[in-house]
Amino acid sequence: MTTRARSFDAAAALYAAHRPGYPETLYDAVEELAGRPLAGARVADVGAGTGLGTGPLRRRGAEVVAVEPGDGMAAEFRRAHPDIPVVRGDGDRLPLATGAFDLVTYAQAWHWTDPARSVPEARRVLRPGGALAIWWNDIDESVPWVAEQGARIRAFFEVGEGTGFRTLPQGIDSGFASRTVAWSRRIPLDAHLANLSSHSAFLLLGEEGTRAFMAAERARLEGLFPDGTVEEPYTVALHVARNP
Repeated sequence: MTTRARSFDAAAALYAAHRPGYPETLYDAVEELAGRPLAGARVADVGAGTGLGTGPLRRRGAEVVAVEPGDGMAAEFRRAHPDIPVVRGDGDRLPLATGAFDLVTYAQAWHWTDPARSVPEARRVLRPGGALAIWWNDIDESVPWVAEQGARIRAFFEVGEGTGFRTLPQGIDSGFASRTVAWSRRIPLDAHLANLSSHSAFLLLGEEGTRAFMAAERARLEGLFPDGTVEEPYTVALHVARNP
């Protein structure tokens, strides 16, 4: 898991340029489920990466501190968000004060933690009545071309459907309230393929190991999107639990 998580460091600029962000409606849902506005909230964004989730939190008026373990990702974060403090650490060992935060967020990052450690750490740094918000942004495989692409990717890596490692943590007294947010973006075909190549499984194989797959994928998608623009459909699964 650590090897996969740290694979992003060497590709931080690629990640920042081509990974999807999040829609404003997601942050509306975070506010609703957390029971408070983001404006004025003290927020720790853990596993912040290049700041795709952190930047919007700041723009909504939150007082944000980013936590990021990777050298490359933290450097890219500082370049993109020089006005947001970033500290080095991870969810299993938060370098943050006890009871100091209204909200702890994990955008695409909870699955890199050890819940036996990260749950107590999140509860420690949250103030009473604060909230833990976890979300994952996934391309929507209810769309036929996306489902077909997903099947090709799983076949390429020889993994079965439903073998993901994303699970919600146990030991949260209040349980989670959940919301699904659908959205989409239109991007050039080159950007879509670059987005694919920024995922950890592709990064570990490297350009040489994935070149033939990407070339075949380009040929298929050029037939589906002759104008060179791909509409990527997404669903964000948001889960929020309030601290007692």
